[in-house]
Amino acid sequence: MQAGSLQGRTALVTGGGSGIGAACAAALTAAGARVTVLGRREAPLRAQVMAGTAADAIVADINALPTLPHFDLLVHAAGVAESAPFLKSDVALFERLWRVNVLGAVAVTQAVLPGMLSQGFGRVVMIASTAALKGYPYVTAYAASKHGMLGLVRSLAQEVAAKGLTVNAICPGFTETDIVADSIARIMDKTGRDEAAARTELARHNPQRRLVQPSEVAAAVLALCGPASGAINGQAIAVDGGET
Repeated sequence: MQAGSLQGRTALVTGGGSGIGAACAAALTAAGARVTVLGRREAPLRAQVMAGTAADAIVADINALPTLPHFDLLVHAAGVAESAPFLKSDVALFERLWRVNVLGAVAVTQAVLPGMLSQGFGRVVMIASTAALKGYPYVTAYAASKHGMLGLVRSLAQEVAAKGLTVNAICPGFTETDIVADSIARIMDKTGRDEAAARTELARHNPQRRLVQPSEVAAAVLALCGPASGAINGQAIAVDGGET
């Protein structure tokens, strides 16, 4: 997408302080959008503003949002991941991931959707996961929540299809983020492998034998936010090197 193609558009990026969210904020800003990043940690959000990759920051929990201004674009990248064998995954774990990954998506979308509907234009992009498209061992609670997010995307896309809005999901494979760094650390701790071996364990899922980069996810998000994306609706677009 060319620089300036989103000139005049306003965008909200949740989880915008780091990882995929920060990459999306930078890409949208470079395309001309005025970007607000939202998250729980003030320091990384302010760092995005200071770096010029976002114009504004809102410090808030995704399930306790303040009144939000109008946004043309919503990129929902906030989320959490935890792993455990199914028989050690208690109800609290399922509820914790559901609350953030599904109900958080519901909360922020309900907050911005009325403004989009009133102007007859909007782009909603949810950062899901390949775990929304397939199963993985030891992440039943996480996969269930991401499948739930995808159900939200597909159903809402049908509801707003004739109203100038689109709703889509990007489903990255294992991506070079803090969440994956935590996974690498857990593999090292539990197996005694070194970092290179732990990274290889995660990268093996990708036929390209590497981790996806946040900028690659952001490029897909940017395409869905662009002026030529109006016919792409209710889709789950994998960015995973061919895994799915």
